[in-house]
Amino acid sequence: MVEQRLKLKVNRDKSKVVPASVMTMLGFGFYFVRGGKVRVRADPKALVRLKVRIRELTSRRWSIAMDERIARVNRFTTGWMGCFQLADTPKVFQALDKWLHRRMRQIRWKEWKRYAAKRRNLRALGIPEQPAREWAASNKGYWRIAGSVVLQRALPNAYWDDLGLRMLKPTWQRLRSAR
Repeated sequence: MVEQRLKLKVNRDKSKVVPASVMTMLGFGFYFVRGGKVRVRADPKALVRLKVRIRELTSRRWSIAMDERIARVNRFTTGWMGCFQLADTPKVFQALDKWLHRRMRQIRWKEWKRYAAKRRNLRALGIPEQPAREWAASNKGYWRIAGSVVLQRALPNAYWDDLGLRMLKPTWQRLRSAR
């Protein structure tokens, strides 16, 4: 009917009538909260695309200087948050921040490569001698070590802040307060 009266071409794959909680548009979705209010969220597909891109930027196989890697991650996350600053999902951004910190710790652990470098760097970052030796000799995978208490203590969030890594939730808060 619209095609005939208004002479418009309708894409039947993209056009649909669904509840607002199911609808996604331009990377955004909607959800309901108490009191009948509607909030904006980032579409799960957009979050998957974000993680795929961050995985590319934080690939262990890509050996570039950490400051260059952080600059590229910052450029991407700042632009992404500029687009998605309307989303009302701080917990989602906080979870993504934890995941990104772990990705960065994994890269740093791989950079250290050998037992002696791992032990020396753990000691320099304040880990006692015995745990530093044990963890440096560990044959666990990079991802598992990145989630360990020892590496979280050696490379805390403040360490990455000092290197200039911008996280999603603080960027979201800064952009929201600027509106």
